[in-house]
Amino acid sequence: MQESWRWYGPLDKITLPQIAQTGATGIVTSLHEIPYGEVWSREAIAARKSLIAEARHGQTWNVVESLPIHERIKRGDGDLSGLFANYRQSMANLAAEGVTTICYNFMPLIDWTRTALANQLPNGGTSLRFNQVQIAALELHMLERDGAEADFSDEIQEQAKAWFDASTEDDREALINAVMAGLPGAYDRYDVPALKQALTLYDGIGRREIRANYARFLSEIIPAAQDLGMKFCVHPDDPPRDIFGLPRVVSCADDIAWVFDQQDAVENGLTLCAGSLGANPANDVPAIARRFAERIHFAHLRNVRKDADGSFEEAAHLEGDTDMVALVAALLDEEARRKKEGRADAILPWRPDHGHELLSDIGSGTHPGYPLIGRMRGLAEMRGVIAALSHSHVSFV
Repeated sequence: MQESWRWYGPLDKITLPQIAQTGATGIVTSLHEIPYGEVWSREAIAARKSLIAEARHGQTWNVVESLPIHERIKRGDGDLSGLFANYRQSMANLAAEGVTTICYNFMPLIDWTRTALANQLPNGGTSLRFNQVQIAALELHMLERDGAEADFSDEIQEQAKAWFDASTEDDREALINAVMAGLPGAYDRYDVPALKQALTLYDGIGRREIRANYARFLSEIIPAAQDLGMKFCVHPDDPPRDIFGLPRVVSCADDIAWVFDQQDAVENGLTLCAGSLGANPANDVPAIARRFAERIHFAHLRNVRKDADGSFEEAAHLEGDTDMVALVAALLDEEARRKKEGRADAILPWRPDHGHELLSDIGSGTHPGYPLIGRMRGLAEMRGVIAALSHSHVSFV
């Protein structure tokens, strides 16, 4: 398995030389400065590759995360031929520069969502956290979304009202800012009035419509991926549930099976994100990894700890609810199978994800969820698991 690291490009506070000291050789990055729907030129892609090469640490750009999908495609809004053509051209330009794995998501409007970016931990560090009560307060009392009551229990609604009544303007602003923090680079960010307005663009668009629009996207893109020799891997929804009334359609094993059924090709694959899938109590993440092993092209190894009310927080990589040893075993078995077949793509890229802020991470201003030391701890822990399981590796079924 290839150790990789998400890097936000030239504006990232964590540098390529620092990443090299972690031991990661794969660089997972994106051209966040390019707006949705515009072509990624071959020149821009080559320039990013050159930055990585000029650091002279043997690192390579191995995964794009992500090539964003325009919201009009998700809504099925108007003539989309130009957007699809631009997307395919960006893919062709990436392939021409030797970057052939694309991680993407199909979450409407909002990317990964948390309510706190610096949740205090007993050891003095901080983590990301999703608080169900605060999300309910945002939906019910700040956005005042019609029908939101149906999404929350009476108990959560009561607690949400109490939180809202006791909150200050600063508390409410911190909440919306935390929710928006999952959107990197050129992604739009919203205050409460702007988010209200943006949500109206999805009026009348339910799960059936989102699925239809997603199926259309795959029909436009996967044949191009096959022609270009590219792997296309969907990132599961985070959290894996509807939010703000927006349907999320990649949240469980049945959803993943549906995605693969739309285009039955190995190029139509999965980013196995242990944390995103692990936040759904119904998901057995190692079992999902084994079921869909042939289609996994990239992995995010992280862990979460869930509460009974639907809240969850980022756990240390080996301390959450998901059995990470069993998960890594499933991925190593798939690597072994591919190696036996002599496949060129046998080695799976993976990266540590959403680490705790620890030691000098605190106050360093890195992108939320992407500190240096916290992720390096996760990388080291998972490296140890991989090394131990790889020793005399036969099968871990």
